[in-house]
Amino acid sequence: MAENKNQKHFVLVHGMCHGAWCWYKLKPQLESAGHRVSVLDLAASGINMEAIQDVRTFHEYTRPLLGFLASLNERPIVVGHSLGGMSLALAMDLFPNKISVGVFLTAFMPDTTHHPSYVIDKTSAEGSEEDFQTVTIGSPEQPLTVVTMGPKFLASQLYQLSPVEDLELAKTLVRPGSVFQQDLSKAKNFSNEGYGSVTRVFVVCDEDKAINLESQRWMIQNNPPKDVVEIKGADHMAMFSKTKQLCDTLLDIADKYA
Repeated sequence: MAENKNQKHFVLVHGMCHGAWCWYKLKPQLESAGHRVSVLDLAASGINMEAIQDVRTFHEYTRPLLGFLASLNERPIVVGHSLGGMSLALAMDLFPNKISVGVFLTAFMPDTTHHPSYVIDKTSAEGSEEDFQTVTIGSPEQPLTVVTMGPKFLASQLYQLSPVEDLELAKTLVRPGSVFQQDLSKAKNFSNEGYGSVTRVFVVCDEDKAINLESQRWMIQNNPPKDVVEIKGADHMAMFSKTKQLCDTLLDIADKYA
């Protein structure tokens, strides 16, 4: 088969408590449009064997993505969903020449003037359901707050417009996670030379309850990206609630900026 000269490479980065599995609908759609797609599990996520209790820093959590990008001889389009936006930002900072476009899919999008945890501090909503649980472990010097998302939280805050089958899948596959707030509050700012030098696009999901519309708009205003695209009727899990629209959006972004 002749190689597709316009073939792009998408790298999809999941959010907190999720894993590479959450891209199972989007991946074949992008591939059927002729592109390469890589999905990976961050530390203590999906089928990565580490336990969240053993992952002490955000850098350690993001290491699978960083190692993967370091091994590439090309510049993929990297899509970060939710907390995956912070992993994307770290990757952009360390490997600005390895990423053609950073796409923040209703994701935390930091700036270069505040410490990395600033956008999380400003936009984090506490789980409104009793089965969204947090517990802080570790030492006073190096605490780690571990988050568990129960079925009620998933149903009401993340998957409220997604197919019920995908909610059921999530109930069986989500794992405890962390936003690494304490670690990110002490991390040095992302740099203009690294993170700030890569093209950024923000994808707004207007029915997101986890990172609500107001929070998304605030992040866009706080550190304006090159472009902003909105997917109407998408909940936090746009890859499930609006799979085709998300696919089309990413293809458009690739055409324009990659």
